[in-house]
Amino acid sequence: MVQAAPLTLERALQSAFAHNPNLAAAQWEIGVAEGDRQQAGLIPNPQVSWEAEDTRRRSRTTTLMLSQPLELGGKRGARIEVAERTQDAAGIELERRRNELRADVFQAFYNSTIAQQRLLLTEQSLQLAERGLRVAQGRINAGKAAPVEATRAQVQLSQVRLELRRAERDQATAYQQLAQVTGAPQATFTRVEEPTTALPAIASPQTLLDRLPTTAELRLARLQINQKEASLGLEKALRIPDLTVSIGSQYSETDRERVNLLGVSMPIPLFNRNQGNVLAAARRTDQARDLRNASELRLRSEVQSGLEQWATANTEVNAFNQVILPAAQSAVDTATRGFEMGKFNFLDVLDAQRTLFEARSQYLQAVADSTDAWVRIERIYGDTRALLPTP
Repeated sequence: MVQAAPLTLERALQSAFAHNPNLAAAQWEIGVAEGDRQQAGLIPNPQVSWEAEDTRRRSRTTTLMLSQPLELGGKRGARIEVAERTQDAAGIELERRRNELRADVFQAFYNSTIAQQRLLLTEQSLQLAERGLRVAQGRINAGKAAPVEATRAQVQLSQVRLELRRAERDQATAYQQLAQVTGAPQATFTRVEEPTTALPAIASPQTLLDRLPTTAELRLARLQINQKEASLGLEKALRIPDLTVSIGSQYSETDRERVNLLGVSMPIPLFNRNQGNVLAAARRTDQARDLRNASELRLRSEVQSGLEQWATANTEVNAFNQVILPAAQSAVDTATRGFEMGKFNFLDVLDAQRTLFEARSQYLQAVADSTDAWVRIERIYGDTRALLPTP
């Protein structure tokens, strides 16, 4: 039976961009903004009216009028400005959604790889526990150890088996979350391809902080200020009343005469000068500026904390790989051989095994912390590979 190829990160990203329903819904906003822009540029429709004075046919007077509203004060241009800023915002919002989806795929993918590693390490721990039980049973059969040693080994083995079932469940959950973010109802893969490098690369802190204004979220925040300012301009334009020009014809059955009509009408801005909407639009503009400043402050703090988390986790992962895990494995091997030779008791073996199990768990947590910090940076900047120095 041929085993299916493992799911790669590249294929997961392609599937997410093609099938994720949230991204698909966000893409429709581009078309919505285009429709709003088209509508904003249209002029008002003319109006035709017909009326009759006196319902008696011989004395009736009929009037036919055609009226055309004329927008004054630059209302059409102001509407177009608002719609164009909305179009720009829709494009940046789609970029931000894509960055978020990309980060979600990274998070789910690396969670799956960590779940795989945890399951693998738990299986290795199970082999160690089974070996410990066999060694203890052999010592007992030879009359060199008390039966309680086998009981201790069996307890250790049972605990590892419980941990193995939890690891299997966590892997299945991680696979399902990865399938969901890629737009699939359930996981059709049985394994994900683990990255060739232990930790992703991140640009220098100064580079990231200098490029913060170019992130999609801050560009969107600045554009929202422009949107609010354009809306304020529209509300100010609406203070000026529109002019309606009418032209028509009136026919009198009594006089048997037709006369031409010409009219002009305009509302008198005596009470309603749109002052409330102008005030509200001005306050929304001020609010957008404060929200932009708050976003920059939050993102700057998020980047700095993410960099600190990444640096700490990177140091821990290197320490586990270079020192802690090899030393813990060596301690287990030494204690097991020593117990077989009668130099140590089984408690020393159990203690060494527990130390190795804990070290492996802490190592995976450090890897998870590192990838989580990297994903946080990717969520803000998008593809950070462009920020890395050219080799």
